[in-house]
Amino acid sequence: MKIHEFQAKEILRKAGVAVPRSIVARSADEAAAAFKELGGSLAVVKAQIHAGGRGKGTIKEHPQQHGVQLVKSADEAKKVAGNLLGGHLVTIQTGAAGQKVNQVLVEEGCDIGRELYLGIVVDRAAAGPVLMVSSEGGMNIEEVAEKTPELIFKEAFGPDLGLMPFQARKLANLLGLKGASIRSAEKFMQALCRVFVKSDCSLAEINPLVVTKAGDLIALDAKMTFDDNAMFRHKDLEELRDLSEEEPAEVRAGKAGLSYVKLDGNIGCLVNGAGLAMSTMDLIKLHGGEPANFLDVGGGANVDQVTEAFRILLDDKNTKAVLVNIFGGIMRCTTIASAVLEAYEKVGFNVPLVVRLEGTEVEQARKMLAESKLNIISATGLTDAAKKVVASISA
Repeated sequence: MKIHEFQAKEILRKAGVAVPRSIVARSADEAAAAFKELGGSLAVVKAQIHAGGRGKGTIKEHPQQHGVQLVKSADEAKKVAGNLLGGHLVTIQTGAAGQKVNQVLVEEGCDIGRELYLGIVVDRAAAGPVLMVSSEGGMNIEEVAEKTPELIFKEAFGPDLGLMPFQARKLANLLGLKGASIRSAEKFMQALCRVFVKSDCSLAEINPLVVTKAGDLIALDAKMTFDDNAMFRHKDLEELRDLSEEEPAEVRAGKAGLSYVKLDGNIGCLVNGAGLAMSTMDLIKLHGGEPANFLDVGGGANVDQVTEAFRILLDDKNTKAVLVNIFGGIMRCTTIASAVLEAYEKVGFNVPLVVRLEGTEVEQARKMLAESKLNIISATGLTDAAKKVVASISA
């Protein structure tokens, strides 16, 4: 689960991590009022969307307007916010359509001495969380990792003890921090690591992490992502979810207990098992097609779930055909066949449907499909299914 920058900063503030003063605005007038309330001669107006690259991104409706901009007056804050709000911000992570900006963050200016990078992820190789820092803050960390990996320093830490003081000082020294900045860095890093573990984060990123001219460390930006599977422990965090930032079909699928990710292709996929779903998508592409989605109905799918899955696939206007690929291990193929037939009748298909079943009671299941007299194309293997569904579009 992703949250907005202003929400992440509020979590960090409560945990003792230094962040600038800021106010959320949902109208141009509120942005002007926020500038006055902050009381300085300089502020930053930041579009709040669930995507990175906002500073370099531009508003589709106002191509000269970037997603993050310095302002020096209340009138300027009002003008910038007016261009941002309601517009679609296009960044390297949003695609050409961009994401609609519903709110902006007006933040006080900062006396920047240096810009650093700090991030925490769960590292499978280390079997735990790893803190990463770099002297190249404010840049795309992927670019730094590719071109100058020697500028990224890492420290694994235990979720029980957290980041140890000596580890924080080691990283601070590698970043070239001196004197009071080392003490500030130690406090900052340890606090962020505690938040990461306590909140069941999968990502916490500060880019840039600013060292002020006075030597203090401040989180100028903040990105936090949480493990969906742990949200039952964090009802307060679950309330921060902004459904307007998410793909509606994915939200709908989640409510039905389905794992769904929308893609740009035209072949809908309904599969049980994440690995099988990915293999199915690969084979579709191998034979010249483009998958419209990733959809895993799981090992215990029932009629209602299969029916809703079909509805989601067919509500996508790009879908020109549907491939059902089910391996009946725990679940019997006859159960799946019954669900497919009932769902077919309820939903009503206007595109080709290819069904490949394998596993327990597969012969009986194939017979059920054949005797239904419905317009269903049966396939007997992965390759056969992929070829048939691709061919059905051009037929």
